Amino acid sequence: MKKSLLLSVVASTMIMAGGDIAPVPAPVIVEEEVFPQWDFSGQAVLYYQTLDAYGAGSLFEQESSLANAGIQLNAVGKFDYGLSAGAQLSGLGTLGLENDVVSKTMQMPGIAEDGLTGAAITNIWLGWANDSTSFKYGRQDLPKALSPFAWSEKWNVFQNSYEAALLVNTSISDTVLVGAWVKKANHNGVFLGSNLSAFDNVNENDGIWMATVQNKSIAGLTLTGSWYYAADMFADENGQLNDLNILWGDASYANADLPVTFGLQGGTVTSDIFLNDTTAFGAKVGGSFDNFTVTAAYSSVDDGDAGVFNVGGVKTPLYTQMILNQNFIKSDNDTFLIKATMEALGGKFIAQYGATTMNDRLMNEVTGHYGDRDYAEFDFIYKTKVWNDSITLLAAYVNQTQDEMIVTTENGQDVLFEDSNNVIRFWARYNF
Repeated sequence: MKKSLLLSVVASTMIMAGGDIAPVPAPVIVEEEVFPQWDFSGQAVLYYQTLDAYGAGSLFEQESSLANAGIQLNAVGKFDYGLSAGAQLSGLGTLGLENDVVSKTMQMPGIAEDGLTGAAITNIWLGWANDSTSFKYGRQDLPKALSPFAWSEKWNVFQNSYEAALLVNTSISDTVLVGAWVKKANHNGVFLGSNLSAFDNVNENDGIWMATVQNKSIAGLTLTGSWYYAADMFADENGQLNDLNILWGDASYANADLPVTFGLQGGTVTSDIFLNDTTAFGAKVGGSFDNFTVTAAYSSVDDGDAGVFNVGGVKTPLYTQMILNQNFIKSDNDTFLIKATMEALGGKFIAQYGATTMNDRLMNEVTGHYGDRDYAEFDFIYKTKVWNDSITLLAAYVNQTQDEMIVTTENGQDVLFEDSNNVIRFWARYNF
């Protein structure tokens, strides 16, 4: 909402000078903002997933399927002196599908008697900003590009969020400076493991501190470096507290005049309590040709005690991250990925294949297996937008293969699982 202040007004007046008739210059108008200003938005989601669980179930059976219906409402207000506030209410239900179609949910609202239907406040924050600096405190979403070990993952019904303080400064040319203190997270999981209301401490009362610098001074080149520090995060057998440090860097190059893109990433996760610190690195190269894109990526993570992780979710920041391979690539492995994307039939087709060698050095006492194990995943995805781009649709098929597994159940029986798992996922999002 705006009101106009007319600083110079002359209506239908002519100035007589030297016999010439000259029109008066157009009036000068200055626009002044009127506060408060409110922006309301939201989304409605239908989400379904089914899997055969390495032979333990069958696709589309009730016991092997999960589903949610959700609605999310957002409100953001802007006030005088650069102040702002925001809130987000996320509601989840099942539309009664748990009675006949599915047996589990992808996410839970947390404040409902049946654990299936209810609502959660997933964002509520206060903020301040001027031309170069912004500050936000409270429950909020964090971006992966600026916080690679604590970010909001978008693969589930709704993305996870954090209780944090976030400071962003852009006063240096082509540079973004970020500082954050992360206290809690409503961890993003699956199989009844994702409770949107359960904001748990990520490091007791100390939280985790993060600093990121991102620079784009060279055309096409983006350099990002992050440091995380968690004080007194681990206690050893003597009760001595130990800190956690994470250093992570990313360099990507993309030039509009060239059809090729490049990326390098790597870092370490260290603590005095670890027998082995974690070191990881990755590389990728991609090429675009009309409506077709191909990407090849590689990552390697050593056998460190911590691995590579997201403190509020389940994914990794590695270039080789796929739909479901996070547990296989986050520690002690080498992974290759090839990905192809094509725009066709009003949408985008994505096909990707990842091959992982898990460098297990300890023998499995049940299987007697010792040494390397292989894991592979193939994803085929179609994504499109309809109805004036307000509805996004996704259909995905995932095939996972790995060495046969023998799992000992609670009653002491050894169960042999097949080496292949199939997953089908559908979701629809209506943005309003």
